[in-house]
Amino acid sequence: MKKPIIGVLPLFDLEKDSYWMLPAYFQGLIHAGALPVMLPLEVGEDSERLVELCDGVLFTGGHDVDPALYGEAVMECCSQLCPARDRLEPAVLRAAMKKNIPILGICRGLQLINAALGGTLWQDLPTQRPESRNHRMERPYDRAEHFVTLSGPLAEAYGADSLGVNSCHHQGIKALAPGLEPMAVAEDGLIEAVWDPKQPFLWAVQWHPEFFDTAKGPGTVIFRAFVEAAQ
Repeated sequence: MKKPIIGVLPLFDLEKDSYWMLPAYFQGLIHAGALPVMLPLEVGEDSERLVELCDGVLFTGGHDVDPALYGEAVMECCSQLCPARDRLEPAVLRAAMKKNIPILGICRGLQLINAALGGTLWQDLPTQRPESRNHRMERPYDRAEHFVTLSGPLAEAYGADSLGVNSCHHQGIKALAPGLEPMAVAEDGLIEAVWDPKQPFLWAVQWHPEFFDTAKGPGTVIFRAFVEAAQ
């Protein structure tokens, strides 16, 4: 069986004006049986053609999502933005959904998907939602910082109703986008994983499965489910 090709949205270093990638994203996909390829950001109107080359698309972590995507002004508590990602990623998402190509979002990926589909975000949890637990843990990140309650296909995949996850974010879902359904909720009520039941495979998680052991850690369940859908 041919390995599915997974297009991975790149991380971007604004100071160096360069793409970069955390190897663990690729390692998680490779261990799950896929062939990952880093995508470019500046493709203009060719986003649909770009998606046609892929069997699945992974939306990675990184910069904050531009609040303009969900109709808000940038607050002082919002961190650095990446205009190139905010321009391309919604177009790639729409193209992948149109073509029923499997989609996985991680951290910023979850936030981008929610915003692009009509949801909103907390620009800074400590400022806007001070009752939240601490969602920015200290290193190392390959350990559970808190638990989430699982439901839907994620609960089925893990065969459990709760999961210990790491936590390395300061933004999060405020209003869930129409069409998305939660499948993991943190102890403080923050939605930390979503899916679209109308898509063949659209999952997104707030935590970082790639920071765990990518060969046998708890994140492998998510990467395997994604890659199996892409096959």
